[in-house]
Amino acid sequence: MHPQLRNLEQQLQPSLLTKVTAPLLDDHQIELWLKRDDLLHPIISGNKWRKLKYILQHAISTGADTIISMGGAYSNHLHALAYTGRLLNISTVAYVRGEQPKLFNPTLKDLVTWGMQLKFISRSSYRELRHYQSLPEQKPNEYWLPEGGALGYALQGVAEMVEEIDIAYDTICVPCGTGTTMAGMIAASLDQTAVLGFSALKGTHFLEHDVKKLLPDSSTSFCQWSINHDYHFGGFAKTTPTLLDFINGFKHQTGIELEPVYTGKMMYGIYALVKQGYFAKGHRIIAVHTGGLQGKRGFIDA
Repeated sequence: MHPQLRNLEQQLQPSLLTKVTAPLLDDHQIELWLKRDDLLHPIISGNKWRKLKYILQHAISTGADTIISMGGAYSNHLHALAYTGRLLNISTVAYVRGEQPKLFNPTLKDLVTWGMQLKFISRSSYRELRHYQSLPEQKPNEYWLPEGGALGYALQGVAEMVEEIDIAYDTICVPCGTGTTMAGMIAASLDQTAVLGFSALKGTHFLEHDVKKLLPDSSTSFCQWSINHDYHFGGFAKTTPTLLDFINGFKHQTGIELEPVYTGKMMYGIYALVKQGYFAKGHRIIAVHTGGLQGKRGFIDA
């Protein structure tokens, strides 16, 4: 491992398992635990470190000195990539969805501070970019990293997260953007467990296809898995007073902060499914807190 990567990994804090208590869970005899990947690091928190670890290692092994990726104006992925790029002395370039704003939000300011070069592109061009396996005119020293770190190398780091869980469970839940973290969890999970994803985007039934494409071998038998599309609250980065009230109430009851793009929607969905009797009595659920709390600054500004 690259010395700077090793140094960074040594700075990480433990990802604790925290039991969530609530009358709803008691009434339905459901046990819910949070895998606190948000505690790993103040900047490279949650699944961002899990996905980037082996991608960065591979990029360095190829001799790359520049990593090019893509994301939105509040992208947790770009935020973590820019920070690690600065630590590793690797140049970073980002294609950012949408027109360049007159005033940069806190995320974009961080990206610039950490030396990331920003290229703002139209939403239609951004959609086309999603399908690129490599960039046109990409140079040998450049490394193309798809949206959200959607490469097979990301699955290795996610597998380590699953392996850290030291209690038996029935279902493990995760919010979904690109489906990369979910693919890693499916590949690493035991046959007798289920993986349940919660889409953060509206109209994203292509996610199942993207997850299957990331899985290591289509002939391999994996655990039961599915993606719930009912709790996107209007689409990516969209929210409602109901969701925000739930997030505020959850923090008041548990002391754990969620954000409205990913983890808030997942936890709302879990609670809703518990109410509906989706989970059998005695069910033990692990929910992965994928971090991303820096993105919440945009909602505070709004």
